Amino acid sequence: MGIIVETFNSFFKTISKLSRPYYTLEENQLKFRIDHDSYYIFPLNNIEIKTRYDSYILEAYTLKADDIYIEYINTQNDVSWNAHALSYFKDLLKDTLNASSMDLLERREFGHYEFLVYKVNYSYLINIIYVYEINKEIFIIDTKSKLYEDLLISFDKTYQYKFEKKEVEFLDLNLSLVKNNAIKSYFNLH
Repeated sequence: MGIIVETFNSFFKTISKLSRPYYTLEENQLKFRIDHDSYYIFPLNNIEIKTRYDSYILEAYTLKADDIYIEYINTQNDVSWNAHALSYFKDLLKDTLNASSMDLLERREFGHYEFLVYKVNYSYLINIIYVYEINKEIFIIDTKSKLYEDLLISFDKTYQYKFEKKEVEFLDLNLSLVKNNAIKSYFNLH
């Protein structure tokens, strides 16, 4: 009987470790899963959250903090994106910024994380972290590069941010794929 209980407990622990989310927002902190047992935690200040609604969405919000902008989208199980979600986000960002150019300077991937640095209008940098899970898309813009660099170092201890750290102030970075879905048809039932 003891072997059966031990096997069940081991199986349950493995399943619960695998099912933990890669990204969570808890108590004014962003929490990112690095591996099965370790997390990177990033504190947030001056948080403003807007809940977003769409008939295809279970939960969605946009979050602004001091130098961070996040869009979190959790779609229903029978919903699919009409193209790659990150491409849609980059296009909407470019339109929102009225940017004539967005040149990719760096792209790094680790599991469910994608790290991107763009030079916008040949003048300033935008750091994007894209986190994906089953039916979840998380898009993070980091204007100071602190979260971008520290989270990337959690995956690659030898990483060095090689770009000029010049903070970009956006007075009103208000973009949302969910908010614009009715017009742009980013996702729908499959």
